[in-house]
Amino acid sequence: MKKMVLALALIPLAAGLPARQQQAPHSVVVYKEGGRFCGWPANHGIWSWGNEIVVGFEAGYFRTTQGRQHAIDYQRPEDHLLARSLDGGESWKIETPVSLQPPEGTKMAGVPARAGGKAPVDCPGGIPFADPNFALTVRMEDIHVGPSRFYYTTDRGKSWQGPFRVPDFGQKGIAARTDYIINGPDDCTLFLTAAKSNGREGRVISVRTRDGGKSWSFVAFVTPEPEGNDHAIMPSTVRHSPTALLTAVRYRKWIETYRSDDNGATWRAVNRPAPDADNPASMIRLRDGRLAITYGVRQPPFGIRARLSSDNGQSWGKEIVLRDDGGCWDLGYPRTVQRPDGKIVTVYYFNDASDQERYIGATIWDPGS
Repeated sequence: MKKMVLALALIPLAAGLPARQQQAPHSVVVYKEGGRFCGWPANHGIWSWGNEIVVGFEAGYFRTTQGRQHAIDYQRPEDHLLARSLDGGESWKIETPVSLQPPEGTKMAGVPARAGGKAPVDCPGGIPFADPNFALTVRMEDIHVGPSRFYYTTDRGKSWQGPFRVPDFGQKGIAARTDYIINGPDDCTLFLTAAKSNGREGRVISVRTRDGGKSWSFVAFVTPEPEGNDHAIMPSTVRHSPTALLTAVRYRKWIETYRSDDNGATWRAVNRPAPDADNPASMIRLRDGRLAITYGVRQPPFGIRARLSSDNGQSWGKEIVLRDDGGCWDLGYPRTVQRPDGKIVTVYYFNDASDQERYIGATIWDPGS
């Protein structure tokens, strides 16, 4: 497995290859239903196996709001769903796996989850991180202090094992979303959001298991503790080499990257690829070696943007507009994968007008050569 990780991390840029004509982005609806609020794929995760793509999200109920309040009814239950595509994101079907439903009494950002899931237990270990059909999802209850839990699948999300408890690692709370790096068959690093010293959200930490998930150890604080009302949350991480990692972290008004050259033991700030984005990023490494980062923009014109880097995140190209037709600020939280044909699929939540439902959309775009 270590040899495989090294090979993926050291893919060279495709110098000298003939350029191909770049195609315009096109967008599709993943899931849209009148009267519903669908949101936050970045909290759940996305996974792909060739042209088969699975993404998680939440579906609550829409309500009209004023100002910067999510248009979701906090008094009505929400469902935790998966969307699956077998054709590279062009069409989607919705699934509600029983094994992935939250425990009784769980709330996600204050919204009650529909009952039906089991209570978390300690993980016995034996998680096969190297299984080709493996995926992991990490969920939280409260954005400030958790608690958090995780599930895993070895059949591409058709069934899930868990939930298993996420330890607090000596912190005041863990509010986890899905971000992980597989290091080997029994070895995985999770990137989590821990509560700040005042109990509010949050700052990023890294933790690691070397025994198939039976035990987890604290590795490092990735970010300094933000001051005042600011937060450093929702990392999205890629590996450069056997020892180098880069993660994109959401602050209240921008996205900042941090790099580790000692496999996560220490970190340093690099740059701000999206200096005006109040939204989490999704960062992936393309097969030609470049990095792609996608994020929502919650200022007019509302929409979804991207940037590319050809030097491992030391610098970023000009902003790419994937779409700018959002009806209001309540959108974003993307997750992104690359298809076998080189095109990129970015999934997010979106709206056409402030007084209409929120839905899950996807943009399929060409990063060029």
